[in-house]
Amino acid sequence: MTQGTTQLFSSGFETASFVASSGLLSAPWNLIADLNAEAHPNENLFWKKLSNESDLTIIAFGTAQNRVRPDLLCSSDMMDNPFEFLCSKKNPYFSLNEAAMSLFNDHRQSLGQLKSEIDLRKRVIVTGHGVGGSLASLFTLWLIEKMGLSDKPPLCITFGSPLIGDKYLQQAISRSSIWNSCFLHVASHRDPLVSSFISNDSYRPFGTFLLCSDCGSTCSENPDSISRLLKEMSTPNQGSQIPAYGNIAERLSSKAVCKDSDVPNIAHNLLQASLVLQLPALGFSDSELSQNLVKDLERDELLLTLNKRKQFIPHKRLDEMKTYMAQLEWYKKTSKNRRTGYYDSYKNDWFPRDQDIATFVKILNNYWKDMVEEVEIRPQKEAAPFRTRWLYAGTNYRRMVEPLDIARYYKDGGQDYICKGRSEHYKQLQKWQEEDQKRWIEKQKGHEEDKKAEPINRKNVQSMLTKDSCFWAHVEEALISLRKCKAAGSSVAEKQEAMKRLEEFEEYVYGLLKNYTVSPEIFLEESSYMRWWNDYFRLKGSSHGSQLTSFMKNYAMYEKGEYDFSGE
Repeated sequence: MTQGTTQLFSSGFETASFVASSGLLSAPWNLIADLNAEAHPNENLFWKKLSNESDLTIIAFGTAQNRVRPDLLCSSDMMDNPFEFLCSKKNPYFSLNEAAMSLFNDHRQSLGQLKSEIDLRKRVIVTGHGVGGSLASLFTLWLIEKMGLSDKPPLCITFGSPLIGDKYLQQAISRSSIWNSCFLHVASHRDPLVSSFISNDSYRPFGTFLLCSDCGSTCSENPDSISRLLKEMSTPNQGSQIPAYGNIAERLSSKAVCKDSDVPNIAHNLLQASLVLQLPALGFSDSELSQNLVKDLERDELLLTLNKRKQFIPHKRLDEMKTYMAQLEWYKKTSKNRRTGYYDSYKNDWFPRDQDIATFVKILNNYWKDMVEEVEIRPQKEAAPFRTRWLYAGTNYRRMVEPLDIARYYKDGGQDYICKGRSEHYKQLQKWQEEDQKRWIEKQKGHEEDKKAEPINRKNVQSMLTKDSCFWAHVEEALISLRKCKAAGSSVAEKQEAMKRLEEFEEYVYGLLKNYTVSPEIFLEESSYMRWWNDYFRLKGSSHGSQLTSFMKNYAMYEKGEYDFSGE
């Protein structure tokens, strides 16, 4: 028993007591009862919407189906997947109950009209009983896709509903704590429908489950614990009669949760004790309180706690990433002092420190890949800006670290980095930065004092990072083109194409220099750029006249911020 174990505690009782006493369950169930009391001839799916003066909208779903088959439909097999936004690179697909999805798709048009009528700036509760609850869950997921940054998350409350998806769906929803908190599933220990799919290991619960019996209730958001408890609750001796959830909701809201004062001797720590006390609330007798069950639940809680501690929390780790960026800044400075740019130093592994930097690069890359994925999976309003703090940090990271990835790529024999080797997270960070810059320019329109061109900053040119983080990829491609021009085996057409690319690169470099957007590190003696320029100038001959040729005769003035481009 570790110290960490003794400090943990399962608050299932307290959470269940809060939910039950809040009266949250009564209004949704009353609307379900009203819906079921109405006639719905020849309708497989029906619903009822209620809005009141407190800006609360409740939507109850019902269906004529009392059972659904356990077959699953993979999202990759859906012709038009309404939940595509749940997919990510780490979680590219998931599966949903095929019958529930078929029912949803059969009414997609009318459900779409209902969706368009819902204002998520107000509180919304979506509810349903049995298979109707399955449709409520699917509709809530569809609402989440609509949700903007300033909207209120909808709340889905189901009563006695079967599970609707596999572990990949659970993982996709749990990726966002906001999404996962949108679902509250009420399940009685006597309900056969709730646990009808639990024997199928492909199914997985998500959200919070309020598990209840005649003795009380308990809550859990741990999918492993919920699965285990549902399996225990699905034993044949518990009957097959569908419980009256209206009576359960009324009883829970008016009755305090029962707690035994005596803890059985199988509990060896606080976590075990809190778990043991919850089992009678689910209708388990003392004889069923096996040590294996308690230990399994304890293990599940420990694993969930560990995963939460490891959970990606961007704002907490951003400050930690700054220390690694500082290491790279120091590396850049020391490389410059050795008359070797940090790009070429890293590429050639000239010094022991170069190996250490590889570790920092990997850590930074992992963080920003997670950061980009985290942002991409969340519904965003059109043109919603990436938070300024992360946008600035991400742009600085991209300009500092991507050159090192380029160095490694070409050292390993790669070609055409921009099309074949560039990571998607770099592309996305650049896209966000460009969109932010465009929004800033649009915002300045109409302000007479801001209509002038943005002045070129020459004061800090010595310490600046090259704004185009793919600059060194262009240099490497220029070196490749140069070798083709000089190679005896190259055809005339190949040499002409290579020379055309070299001239385009010349114009590209001069355009960057003219705007003071290139670090003067490129002019260090051992840099790949200087190697390219020297070979290129020899190839073109001393009579070669261009804007870049004129500049290279006095490039030392650039580092001082004193080179005058106006005369060229």
